[in-house]
Amino acid sequence: MKHSVPALDASPLSYLRAIFDPFVLAGICLLILWMLSRMAFLSWADLSFVAPVTAVGYVLSAWTGAMFLGEQISARRWAGVLLIAAGALLVTRTAPRTTGASAR
Repeated sequence: MKHSVPALDASPLSYLRAIFDPFVLAGICLLILWMLSRMAFLSWADLSFVAPVTAVGYVLSAWTGAMFLGEQISARRWAGVLLIAAGALLVTRTAPRTTGASAR
């Protein structure tokens, strides 16, 4: 964003230019796709199954940021990522209680 869009001022036009920047627009579209896919997951399975599966995204984003973007991730943040992964693993060990749509 620092390189592609000039500094935002009080004008609504500058905000619209920033939103319609191709990279920002792609990010918005990906967020919408993520929300719709998570809603679809929640319609098929319990939250106790969906939450750990989607929590893997935190691990993947930290790893890809470090590997491909050269981001510096502190040991404290890696510990947080490992804590999320351990929590996801712990929750996935419980038996799912998802029932079919006929049971509603």
